[in-house]
Amino acid sequence: MTKLLLPRANAREAGAVEGVEILGAETPGEVLEHLSGECAIGPTRLNIARLLERPPARQPDLSEVRGQQFAKRALEIAAAGGHNLLLIGPPGPGKTMLARRLPGILPPLTVAESIDITKVHSVAGLVPAGGALVAQRPFRSPHHTASDAGLVGGGAISRPGEVSLAHHSVLFLDELPEYRRSVLEALRQPMEDGVVTHSRARSTLQYPARFMRAAAMNPCPCGLYGVEGDRCTCDPAAVARYRSRVSGPLWDRIDLHIEVPAVLVEDLRATGSAEPSINRVTAARERQHRRFRRTPDVGANSHMGPREIRRWCALDDASARILGQAMIRLALSARAHDRVLKVARTIADLGGADRLSTHHVGEAIQYRLLDRSRIG
Repeated sequence: MTKLLLPRANAREAGAVEGVEILGAETPGEVLEHLSGECAIGPTRLNIARLLERPPARQPDLSEVRGQQFAKRALEIAAAGGHNLLLIGPPGPGKTMLARRLPGILPPLTVAESIDITKVHSVAGLVPAGGALVAQRPFRSPHHTASDAGLVGGGAISRPGEVSLAHHSVLFLDELPEYRRSVLEALRQPMEDGVVTHSRARSTLQYPARFMRAAAMNPCPCGLYGVEGDRCTCDPAAVARYRSRVSGPLWDRIDLHIEVPAVLVEDLRATGSAEPSINRVTAARERQHRRFRRTPDVGANSHMGPREIRRWCALDDASARILGQAMIRLALSARAHDRVLKVARTIADLGGADRLSTHHVGEAIQYRLLDRSRIG
């Protein structure tokens, strides 16, 4: 197929496809005139590279955040390796604000990523009339009343859900324990496989879902568990019930568990400084692109399977000893063990290191907050 005649409103979007001449018509009369040779319709041309090179609309960035150095470091690691992230802390210190800054530190979209995202958004009817490619990474933040179909897609006429609309970008779940358990459990398969499959009696559809999952939650129902001053009104059983709304297997699939404490007054008054996070993140992603250039299904460290982990996350004796001790002390699962190695690989990439060392592994273990809290 070398030529397509489409509604004019869809012509620029279709123009992203190479090797096909796109003709956009407004009315059936225009189509008849073109086919009869009375008035030919000119082709629609789209310069994809120029479209993606345009200065993007300003996105929130980390330079606006006061304090929270530990959380900002964790966001940088998550963005650099495509890792899942959980922010846990009392109301008010900026968990949601931090998560909303993730797209702003992710590298610019490549042409292939932009086309992938546009395909999903087009199926969902989210590309505006006359629009072309989606040129910025989307930030999807569904409300906690979202249904299973709203999150992972489906319905009588199968449509992409939030996990697919967040493809190559960020899905943020605020107040994580408030989501229905069945909705959260539906996330497990796409988080592992990077795709969502909808099986129907007459057809099977598959949508991409390679997304970063960021989430935020309070430490307990009143939100003040662990806050200085012992103001929490929840008994231990209430705290346990609250956290048990999210299953253990889902906790296990989160790479970084980050505590976000209340911000100190002196930090609020401090002068902000430019954050070069996007530069470091982009450099780390470029290292991963070179590393995985012959592994098409792996685009970032978080996508590595057992074979890639064995090859790229080899440990020396001292690092292996530290990880082994953490496995015993924190009762880490085999999945958590591999996720620690993936995060350590990303930390090394941010530092420009080829091999993992003890401080890369040690820092990765520090981001297993919920595993530590089960022991303490």
